[in-house]
Amino acid sequence: MTAKKVGILAEFNYEDLELWYPYYRLKEEGYETFTIGPEKGKTYNSKHGYPCKADFGIDEISADGLDALIIPGGFSPDYLRRDKRILALVKAMDDAGKVLASICHGAWVLISAKVIRERNVTCFMAIKDDVENAGANYTDVPVVVDKNMVTSRLPKDLPDFCKAIISKLK
Repeated sequence: MTAKKVGILAEFNYEDLELWYPYYRLKEEGYETFTIGPEKGKTYNSKHGYPCKADFGIDEISADGLDALIIPGGFSPDYLRRDKRILALVKAMDDAGKVLASICHGAWVLISAKVIRERNVTCFMAIKDDVENAGANYTDVPVVVDKNMVTSRLPKDLPDFCKAIISKLK
């Protein structure tokens, strides 16, 4: 049996825990978990300077080869949402009904990919207006699951976030 594949987006100024906690937690569950950056092999530093070398570049990845995609928060979503290739992957994942998870400011990428309208979500409270203005229904709770989409607010919600992702992958 082949392990399910989970990609985690990496870009400059990602929130450390929001990338590494799901990365290792999903590996513990037996999923093939890897990082995806705009450039393969490039090292992206977190908000706190912790490096993440992209296992794959965005041009090597398609929704067909993934079972789940995770968008960490921090300031990286502001860079990720500027990349049309990233947005195309996010949209393709949602169109295919595959697990699409974002935490904190990751909802910015969902907004820019135009997959958030009429969805129930949560996010970091500072971008609540952004998600509502994009047509989403915001709720201030640790995790929200709406069909294939899993969203959370901040690092303290990571246990609930990962449990929901794992539940969707089973």
